[in-house]
Amino acid sequence: MNSYISQVLEHTKRYNEGQTEFLQAVTEVLESVALVIDRHPHYREQAILERLIEPERVLMFRVPWFDDQNRMRVNRGYRVQFNSALGPYKGGLRFHPSVNLSIIKFLGFEQIFKNALTTLPMGGAKGGSDFDPKGCSDNEVMRFCQSFMTELHRHISADTDVPAGDIGVGSREVGYLFGQYKRLRNEFIGVLTGKGVKWGGSLIRPQATGYGCVFFAQEMLLTREESFAGKVCTVSGSGNVAQYTVEKLNHLGAKVVTLSDSGGTIHDPEGIDEDKLNWVIEHKTMRRGRIAAYVEHFKGARYLEGARPWQVPCDAAFPCATQNEINAEDARALVKHGCRLVAEGANMPSDPDAVAIFLTNKVLFGPGKAANAGGVATSGLEMSQNSMRMAWTREEVEARLHAIMKAIHRQALTASTEYGEPGNYVMGANIAGFVKVADAMIDQGLV
Repeated sequence: MNSYISQVLEHTKRYNEGQTEFLQAVTEVLESVALVIDRHPHYREQAILERLIEPERVLMFRVPWFDDQNRMRVNRGYRVQFNSALGPYKGGLRFHPSVNLSIIKFLGFEQIFKNALTTLPMGGAKGGSDFDPKGCSDNEVMRFCQSFMTELHRHISADTDVPAGDIGVGSREVGYLFGQYKRLRNEFIGVLTGKGVKWGGSLIRPQATGYGCVFFAQEMLLTREESFAGKVCTVSGSGNVAQYTVEKLNHLGAKVVTLSDSGGTIHDPEGIDEDKLNWVIEHKTMRRGRIAAYVEHFKGARYLEGARPWQVPCDAAFPCATQNEINAEDARALVKHGCRLVAEGANMPSDPDAVAIFLTNKVLFGPGKAANAGGVATSGLEMSQNSMRMAWTREEVEARLHAIMKAIHRQALTASTEYGEPGNYVMGANIAGFVKVADAMIDQGLV
């Protein structure tokens, strides 16, 4: 690592002490772009790294709300508007007890480069709260969302900042948030994405992150003249991203044998086919149940309590749950058991040691900022449809998504080749996104 990168990292660590996830994301990007800085010193002269690392705006606010027993509850809300060089801020809202400033900053920082790769005009942001929708009634969730938006509405609009869903924020929450925004601002505009299809949403938005991840993985396989036909795949998580990753893998002839949640993993050697997946979608979406119940309905499956899927032999792995869910031990197990491709459906699910093991062993590795960009890409397509006051068909949206994921793969592969590490998609994605944002920042002057 060159001395300038080390200097910037040390400064970042001093000013963001204790923000582990954010520092992990910054370190990965800075290490990847060191060659760019060496080759193009004007980025250093313009202090691009220092400016990129510092958010343009950080909002933190209290969210008071009443539960069903009429007790006042208080949570903390966040919105980190990181970079608007390429367009309005764009990024999801996460409602989960683990949410803190470090996690929101890490997600917002990653979003800058992910959005840049989509080829759409979107800046990077992220937000959320430590509120946990699980166990809350619909009325409690509605009251929380209304209180959250009562503060957030001052800082967002269709041309300023367009939030979306994330963990804990699905169609129900987006609906409540949008309704409160409309009520406060007296305007019906595309200020949130992930809306209901009947009132401004885009077809295949729920499927987009999972589908896009598989499309990206398909492009990686094509570089080795392979397809998914007959390949055994493991998937973590059992929410939206995992469900539609399984669906698209099934469409391409793969056999998916795992799903998981925070309690453990189900392993179904016969494969999670369409009927089984439909049961999972209903169980998780309607009944909000635990994945362990799967084994009560489908013989031959077993439940691995407290375990993640990474000890199960596979040809390809799709971590679709949460950050840092694959560590070095998990990575070594995947490599040992023959895994030749890992595509991240979640944000930063592989820790740095795991990534190093994948790259050393020539595993095709699709980092989250590239592989899971399908969700935000389709959010961008929803923004376009809202602006034009029209709706595209499912086929049109999926075709545009597929084209975007191909373009993301091409950018990452081209950049990795240009800088001497062909096939290193971590480096390629970081460099391609960085150059696009950095050039825009220089063009716009002191921003």
